[in-house]
Amino acid sequence: MPAHCRLIAALLVPLLLCAAPVAAEPLVIAHRGASGYLPENTLAATALAHAQDADYIESDVVMTRDGVAIVFHDLYLDATTDVAARFPGRARADGRHYVVDFDYAEIRRLAVHERVRLEDRQPRYPRRFSSDAGLFRIHSLADQLALIRGLNRTSNRATGVYVEIKAPRWHARHGLDVAAAVVAELHRHGYRDGLDRAFIQSFDASTLRELAAAGATRLPLIQLIGENDWWPDSRTDYDRLRTPDGLREVAGYAAGIGPWYRQILLGKTDAGAPRYSTLVADARAHGLLVHPYTLRADALPDFVGDFDELLAFLLREQRVDGVITDHPDRVRRFLAGG
Repeated sequence: MPAHCRLIAALLVPLLLCAAPVAAEPLVIAHRGASGYLPENTLAATALAHAQDADYIESDVVMTRDGVAIVFHDLYLDATTDVAARFPGRARADGRHYVVDFDYAEIRRLAVHERVRLEDRQPRYPRRFSSDAGLFRIHSLADQLALIRGLNRTSNRATGVYVEIKAPRWHARHGLDVAAAVVAELHRHGYRDGLDRAFIQSFDASTLRELAAAGATRLPLIQLIGENDWWPDSRTDYDRLRTPDGLREVAGYAAGIGPWYRQILLGKTDAGAPRYSTLVADARAHGLLVHPYTLRADALPDFVGDFDELLAFLLREQRVDGVITDHPDRVRRFLAGG
């Protein structure tokens, strides 16, 4: 299907509280850019995801001490930058260097590298891009949106943005309103309603409910669904969100859900058939889009033979509305029949 047809189908997500559209083809959502190939959330990974024909580029947003919204996943800088070498003595008591303790000018001095495990500094995904040449930097959400707009203009395409509000309660404790910053930046760059190719997502249900209740934006909201034991102090009960009653509540403020894909695909039977939860069907019953995360070709569950098999389970059998993936090119190739 031509790119403009995919985009027309994808952009039929109306305003905030609409029923899920019947898309002609699932969305390819590039997780932190083409992060299977270049360091996550960098401008280089964004540009590559655009070139790989992603429908949307997903970006995480946290804030610096001086109130700049930056594209970065973690609350601390240690797993993906050289902060310890660049700013010795700036760690907190737990040994970590937190984004909210640095001004944007300081953040810009850091070199970004592939994610490492904090316990041994070894790569989390060993076969991914590796370089100690200091090629990559952290950038602002404003720069991210400007790059995507520029690439769309020069390539005559309409790749959308998919922005995650990270840890709003943590930011509030430090005097920062990350949700307001994200909404303001998106609106400033022309993303204002469901026709403007932008989603806002968060794991924090209270934040999304508050945005909806206040009429703060007409952009479609996506409720991310994790596991309760991931963040024991979370205000959001993810077990409840996955129930029919919980999904009914989500449909009151969001256009869709972003579940962990293992909440849909539960494994295989002794005979080798896939086992599924009812989550996709339950979400559809309440008119919700379903965009599971995070599909990685180099981090498959042990019961899946290869990446295409995983894609077949979710895209062909469960018919989800889109997938969030580190490898957008491979999803696009699968959808094209290759």
